[in-house]
Amino acid sequence: MDSAGQDINLNSPNKGLLSDSMTDVPVDTALAAQTPAVEGLTEAEEEELRAELAKVEEEIVTLRQVLAAKERHCAELKRKLGLSALEGLKQNLSKSWHDVQVSNAYKKTQETLSQAGQKTSAALSTMGSAISRKLGDMRNSATFKSFEDRVGTIKSKVVGGRENGSENLPSPTGSGAKPLPDHTPF
Repeated sequence: MDSAGQDINLNSPNKGLLSDSMTDVPVDTALAAQTPAVEGLTEAEEEELRAELAKVEEEIVTLRQVLAAKERHCAELKRKLGLSALEGLKQNLSKSWHDVQVSNAYKKTQETLSQAGQKTSAALSTMGSAISRKLGDMRNSATFKSFEDRVGTIKSKVVGGRENGSENLPSPTGSGAKPLPDHTPF
């Protein structure tokens, strides 16, 4: 295909439609613009649609300019009020958190977790009572009584020795004037 003969006008109705047989025929863009784009439209209808399209595009540009001006004005007002972007973010997060808290899903989840916590607390309380009861039973057993008696005997020997006469016991620093006894209990 000869690139010199191609229609490179992007607004052309023939763009991308050129075949090998059409490469020799130059496309007149003025004539193409006058040809109805859609069959069934008269030139007046097409002209009316083009005018309406231009008007809508112009309104879009105007609205974008107005929006940009409003955003600048809003930013200026926030600056004068001392509201920073961080403050706005904090307010948005607070509002979002409030919205979450009043949602049905949050309320149901909170209710479910509360019930689960109560059941867990009751189960742990029951388990603590059972352990306490078992320890009490164990303390009253013969084995524990025997062990308790032995510990008591050892304690009375250690503490009793200090109460009856501490002059025979070595000092904690080991610098006493009296020598250490040959048979230490430990």
